[in-house]
Amino acid sequence: MRPAMIDDYVGQSHLLGQGKPLRRMLEGGHLHSMILWGPPGTGKTTLARLVALRCNADFIALSAVMAGVKDIRAAAETAATARRESGRRTVLFLDEVHRFNKAQQDAFLPWVEDGTLVFIGATTENPSFELNNALLSRARVYVLRALTVEDLLGVLQRALRNEPDVLIDDGVLSLMATAADGDARRVLNMLELALDLARASEPAHLTQAIANEVAAGGLRRFDKQGEAFYDQISALHKSVRGSDPDAALYWLCRMLDGGCDPRYIARRVLRMASEDIGNADPRVLTMALEACEVYERLGSPEGELAIAQAVVFMACTAKSNAVYVAFGEAMADAKQRGSLDVPLHLRNAPTRLMKQLGYGKDYRYAHNEPDAYAAGEKYFPDEMAPTQYYRPVARGLEIKIAEALERRKKK
Repeated sequence: MRPAMIDDYVGQSHLLGQGKPLRRMLEGGHLHSMILWGPPGTGKTTLARLVALRCNADFIALSAVMAGVKDIRAAAETAATARRESGRRTVLFLDEVHRFNKAQQDAFLPWVEDGTLVFIGATTENPSFELNNALLSRARVYVLRALTVEDLLGVLQRALRNEPDVLIDDGVLSLMATAADGDARRVLNMLELALDLARASEPAHLTQAIANEVAAGGLRRFDKQGEAFYDQISALHKSVRGSDPDAALYWLCRMLDGGCDPRYIARRVLRMASEDIGNADPRVLTMALEACEVYERLGSPEGELAIAQAVVFMACTAKSNAVYVAFGEAMADAKQRGSLDVPLHLRNAPTRLMKQLGYGKDYRYAHNEPDAYAAGEKYFPDEMAPTQYYRPVARGLEIKIAEALERRKKK
C-alpha cells in the first residue's frame, strides 16, 4: 500500500505542497540529512523511501530497536563502496532513532560529516530531548502531523482499488477513518481485518456491524510520560487558568480516554488550586482535596466525576497567582540572603538564660493590641528591610484581603 511516487503520498501538505520546503528540496535534488518527527502511522518510513527514490539514491533501512553500531558501520562501508563504484549516494534510514543512546547517535557523525551517508531518522519523540545536539546540528527536523479523516479516506480508497467485488455500506469507511485517530497503519489494519470478516459472506459485504466491531476499543494518542502526555496536561492546566470550563473538560476527557491515571490528574488539579486560584477562592483547594479522596473511595469511572466537578469549578471561579508569585520571590530571598538571624524580640525564651540574653524582650503580643494588630512591629530580620511579596489581585476574596492589608498599613 505504500505510494510509489511523491504525488501519491497522502498528507503532510505543509511539507510537500507546491512551494513547500521539502518539496523544493526534492525537486531540486538537494538531498540532505533530516529527522522526521511525528505520531505513528503518519508516513515517516514511506517519505524516507520516496526521498531516496526521487533523488536517485540507494536506500538502507534499519531500526534502532534491533540495530547497533556494528550495523551502522556495515551500512557506511556499503555506502562508501557504492559511491566509489557508481557515484550514487546512500540514504541510511533509522526508524525509532530516539531508542539509540547518545553514544550510539555519535556513531553516525563521521559518515554524515564526510557525505558518505545521508541520514534520515524517524521518531515519535521530541528530538530536542531525545537526540544529541551534534546530530541535530547536522540534520534538519521536519514535523509530520497526524493524518486527517479525509487523508485516511484517501488511503482506504486507494487500498480498495484491488477489491472491486466487495460491497461496502455507506459510512463504513468514514467510521474506520475516524477510529484510526490519524494513523494510516491502524486504518489499513482495520480494513484488512474487516475484509477478512466481510468475505465470510457471499458476495463479500463490508457492513456497518463489521466496521463497528473492528473499530471498537481504539485509544487516542496518549504516550504516558511522552510528548502527548505533557502537551495534554499543559492544555488542561492552561484551559483552567484561562477560565474555559468546556476546553478544560475536553482535555480532561482526552487524557482519561487515552489511559492516563486519574490520580495523576487529581494531583495536578491540586497544584492548579494553589498556583492559579489561591486566595481568590480558598474553597477550591478543599474541593480539589475532596476530589482526590472521592476518587480513592470510588475508583474509576465513578470517582472521575468528582475530578471533573473540581476542574469545572476551578475554571469558572476567580483566579489569582499572587501566592504563587510571592512564594517564588520569598524563596529566592531566602536562598540569596544567607542565614540571617531571627530578631531577639521574635525569639522564644523558655529558659532564664535566654531571658537574660534578651530573647523575647519588647515583643508585642498582637492579641493585646487594638484590632489584634501591632502597628509598626517588625517581623523581618534586622539586616533586611520589610519586603512586600504578597500582592493580592482585585478578584474574588483577595479583594477583601487587599482592603484589610491596606487598612493596616495606614495605622
